[in-house]
Amino acid sequence: MLELHCHTTFSDGRLTPTELVVEAAAAGVKALAITDHDTLGGWEEAKKAANSHWMEIVPGVELSTVCKERSLHILGYYPQRELLEHPLRERLAGRKRRAAKMVANLAELGYKLNLPELAGNMALGRPHIAYAMVEAGYVNSTQEAFARFIGEEKPAYVHYEKFSTAEGIALIKACKGVPVWAHPYLFRGGKVEEILPELVDAGLMGIEVYHPDASASQQQQLLEYCDHYNLLATGGTDYHGSDAGRAKKQYQLNYFQLPLSILDSIKKEAEKLVVSC
Repeated sequence: MLELHCHTTFSDGRLTPTELVVEAAAAGVKALAITDHDTLGGWEEAKKAANSHWMEIVPGVELSTVCKERSLHILGYYPQRELLEHPLRERLAGRKRRAAKMVANLAELGYKLNLPELAGNMALGRPHIAYAMVEAGYVNSTQEAFARFIGEEKPAYVHYEKFSTAEGIALIKACKGVPVWAHPYLFRGGKVEEILPELVDAGLMGIEVYHPDASASQQQQLLEYCDHYNLLATGGTDYHGSDAGRAKKQYQLNYFQLPLSILDSIKKEAEKLVVSC
């Protein structure tokens, strides 16, 4: 079985790469993608852990981009590390600047926090701020932190620094990776049918069809878009850890039980990108 969207402690996941591999193996996963936000830091640890579980690690990333002034995430599969790691340094620096601004906004509202200290290749994000708010006793849950303070358009929210979705797609492809639109129906900047043609023109190669926040009818619609635009259909549970505020079964590892044939199709497209260079 296949999991193509998972996060570790290198971004906003609750498990280390080793812990994630152990949980994925227990859930029956045979191939696991590490798709942390704007960092490749978890790859090597995951690969070492996977050796003990006969599991294949799919090298990936989830880029934070901006489309129509709203956040839009692009998954990238099989990007070449030596090409992508340097460009991601600015993305990581931007994340730290953004988080610092949100912490400053919270302080002005009367909620003082110490910004979490993370290693250089770890991606700081809003979940870290939400966890800090819980620990400080300002809110009862991370969901409350987002709903009241750091969700989009809330009092302490700060937009991503400008890095367009077209730039993100181009970066993934330039690094010989396969760009896929993550959880399209979570995008708040326009209708999927309006945004998708623009992304296809920019070089998009796939859509995350199977995601916990997509209904059965939405999944069917996305499959039709894949057929129409000749795009890959991928999926994953967007796993952040069983204690990450996503207790429902559809957020748990291997919920979709996706066939490994999906990964074969992604590999073929990645190989074509390498050959074309």
